[in-house]
Amino acid sequence: MGRDAMQDSARIIVADDHPLFREALQQAIGNIIRDVTFIEADSVDTLEQAASKNEDADLVLLDLDMPGAHGFSALAWLRTQYPILPVVIVSAASDPRVMRSAVEFGASGFIPKSSTLATIAEAVKAILDGEVWLPDVARGGDDESLTHDQELAHRIASLTPQQFRVLMMLADGLLNKQIAAELEVSEATIKAHVTAIFRKMDVRSRTQAAVAARRLEQAARLTGS
Repeated sequence: MGRDAMQDSARIIVADDHPLFREALQQAIGNIIRDVTFIEADSVDTLEQAASKNEDADLVLLDLDMPGAHGFSALAWLRTQYPILPVVIVSAASDPRVMRSAVEFGASGFIPKSSTLATIAEAVKAILDGEVWLPDVARGGDDESLTHDQELAHRIASLTPQQFRVLMMLADGLLNKQIAAELEVSEATIKAHVTAIFRKMDVRSRTQAAVAARRLEQAARLTGS
């Protein structure tokens, strides 16, 4: 891409626990944006800090396998907390169903880590222009599981950020008392959150809620078998 086609500026959060790959992403993007500010994160915790301090970021490039991530959980968290912030999954996953599921869960695209720097640059430019980008191998397809993913994504999007945190803790098997201690709120507050989560997720038990939450991880780890 010629320098005359470059965008002027952007603020981009690069969330990946591999320094060399973060550097490669920055190199690719530097070819299409004249003045780009990168905010790096190497775990879900540092991603949360980066997002809270840069709510006006233009894009998040998100790895699926960072410390603290459970499949699409970090993507779902970003969608509930910052619904207008575009998020792109950049992952070594190669299953087209995983790529399409990422979009169903709210991603603006999926870039395989095996992509060339030129392809990464092309994808990022398209997404910054408001498009949804997927590699050719992931376009099309009518997997029945994607319908369920879309329904689940809508339900998760209806949760408040605090309700999403409680849901993920339910999935980890924590009791109300333990969740209350972790979030430094009363047990009554957690009970109210759990009731709201059951209603919004259309489930009747903690087990059903946990199963729905674990779908975030399962959908990101499909195999071609």
